[in-house]
Amino acid sequence: MGRDRGVRRFGAALLICAVGLGLLSCSGTTDPPPTETPAPTPSRARPASEPAPVPIAFAPLRGTLADGAALAHPSIAVKIDNHEEARPQIALNRSDIVFEELVEGGITRYAVVWHSDVPDEVGPVRSIRPMDPDIITPFGGPVAYSGGQEVFVDMMMSTGLPNLVFDYDDTGLFYRADDRPGPHDVILLAKEGVGRHLDLAPPPNQFVFGSADPLAAPGFAAQPTSHLALVFSDARFPSWDWDAAAGVWLRSQEGAPDSEASGERVRATNVVTLRVGIDWSWGEVPRTVLDGGGEAWVSVAGRTAHGSWSKAAREAPIVLTADDGSPLRLAPGNTWVELVPNDGSVAFAP
Repeated sequence: MGRDRGVRRFGAALLICAVGLGLLSCSGTTDPPPTETPAPTPSRARPASEPAPVPIAFAPLRGTLADGAALAHPSIAVKIDNHEEARPQIALNRSDIVFEELVEGGITRYAVVWHSDVPDEVGPVRSIRPMDPDIITPFGGPVAYSGGQEVFVDMMMSTGLPNLVFDYDDTGLFYRADDRPGPHDVILLAKEGVGRHLDLAPPPNQFVFGSADPLAAPGFAAQPTSHLALVFSDARFPSWDWDAAAGVWLRSQEGAPDSEASGERVRATNVVTLRVGIDWSWGEVPRTVLDGGGEAWVSVAGRTAHGSWSKAAREAPIVLTADDGSPLRLAPGNTWVELVPNDGSVAFAP
């Protein structure tokens, strides 16, 4: 009997081994289920056709995002004519900063700086004036003009900046446009002018930038503004109107809309108005006084804030300070600086 029970136990064990399909051994221990080792995931190589990431930087004169490599060149400052027969000017809306200054006869002229978007051609180009070294030196790039009184040319040459002068050029950097009356017909190959000086550094920042509405904080006490009326003289009284839909100021001259050669209305993201003294020691040629400081307004995003401006040295930028002592910030975009004489006038309408 005992022997029969032993045989039956042994047979039952064999049956269990068979039913378990090999998952249970005859000794009763459990083997883990078989697993597969996953193949390693190879790292993804960038296809040769896929472009490398673009290094992003801020344009120093506009405060806008841009391709860093595309900004690795100097700016170019150009004296641009604003005589009635010089209009419409070429590529003003592609500039970073425009300075409007009083010259002889009560008319104005521009010192225009291009960096983030240098056109192939700009103009009409005119002669240098005694305040231009103070305006242009901080940018550090070449300056282009058609000539000027010897004393003023010497002043500009003394800055050490590369001077590109139509009167002295025999390299084809300038030409006279057949469709414009002289002397308002000198055109500069601006991109070529920059390309000849790629050893120079990009310009340093000139202003402090904030948001698209940088004067919204109560501390600036910025006033709603729809219209700016500026008087340089009886012959020059530009104005700016706020276009809320486009988010820009639109320019007029002597009561008429001001357009550039492209047909676009001249426009600005920021209008900076500075009250300046005039030095008449050069006879009939006025010199805008930019050493020292004075009253300032910044108009942006349909608002205007009052403050002051200062300039420590010829090489230093213009510093804008709000009445509460904080920096007057600009919105990212292009800027016009209106250098209005103290005996002119400035008015802002809500």
